[in-house]
Amino acid sequence: MTHVAVIDYGMGNLHSVAKAIEHAGQQAAVPLQVSVTSDPEILRSADRLVFPGVGAMRDCMAEIRRLCIDEILREQVKLKPVLAICVGMQALLQRSEENGGVPCIGLFAGQVKRFADHQLDHAGAELKVPHMGWNRVRQTRAHPLWASIPDNDYFYFVHSYYAAPDAPNEIAGLSEYPTPFCAALTHKNVFAVQFHPEKSQRNGLQLYRNFLSWDGQA
Repeated sequence: MTHVAVIDYGMGNLHSVAKAIEHAGQQAAVPLQVSVTSDPEILRSADRLVFPGVGAMRDCMAEIRRLCIDEILREQVKLKPVLAICVGMQALLQRSEENGGVPCIGLFAGQVKRFADHQLDHAGAELKVPHMGWNRVRQTRAHPLWASIPDNDYFYFVHSYYAAPDAPNEIAGLSEYPTPFCAALTHKNVFAVQFHPEKSQRNGLQLYRNFLSWDGQA
């Protein structure tokens, strides 16, 4: 039985994430227990952690620190596979521009930046912020979580801010809006994505299936 803990700090569509993981487990015939929890002992005992999130970074980081999720993540990323999603991905960097500047967890060197207003797409139409909807992801490095997912295929995004890591080799996927931005980030036991797998249909479920069998090695 594989135990996946979805980290609950009050931000995000946690139960949608949990249901999608359960569905992926059924498709892959993986005996699975999925917990949505902030309990430190359950997070430490789980085989895998999922760190989702939506909302304002200041509020997210306040709850993450209040619940000591940052400390647990720093400890547990050394021990087991971790998948971070959307604001969960952004929170892993050092600092976000959002809310006038917010210090984050700092597992990855880099900043979280806002998309510029009044940018134009390739046809000359103005792009709206937030970036919302389907967009292609180009896989920039091989990784087990990309298994059976076509390169340059579509995932679903909803965000106004994006991760800008300092180390280019940690970028696992790029998307464009209209210039390239980091859509996936990885280092050792951590794989983080800006898009929402639970909203990304076939590709999202495949990514969850890949996560359930990933041993944490790139």
